[in-house]
Amino acid sequence: MVNKLTTDMSLTGNGLRDWIVQRFSAVILGVYFFVLFGFFVFHPHPDYLILSEFFSVTWVRVFSLIALLSLFLHAWVGVWTVITDYVKPFPLRFLLEAFTILLLIIYFFWGIEILWRFV
Repeated sequence: MVNKLTTDMSLTGNGLRDWIVQRFSAVILGVYFFVLFGFFVFHPHPDYLILSEFFSVTWVRVFSLIALLSLFLHAWVGVWTVITDYVKPFPLRFLLEAFTILLLIIYFFWGIEILWRFV
């Protein structure tokens, strides 16, 4: 019998939807990686000015923000799965999940601040 408490903190409350979110976010991260890889192929020795110009373009900032969100959704599904599989005492599992969510939220807003600082 499945314990309802194990799905309360999942991303969507449904294993198939969590799986789809993780796969979709992986595709976004893969495309983002290839965009950055292409940039570094054409700019093998970037300095601050080149990087600043690249990340000041609106589509790069928006795509970076989408990639950042995808990274955190992907990370949450993975971490939640590992925690629910290996940490059985509910209070400890809840504490670890809450701590992970707090860190992901802090890092997400920190990433937004870094990306949009020089608007």
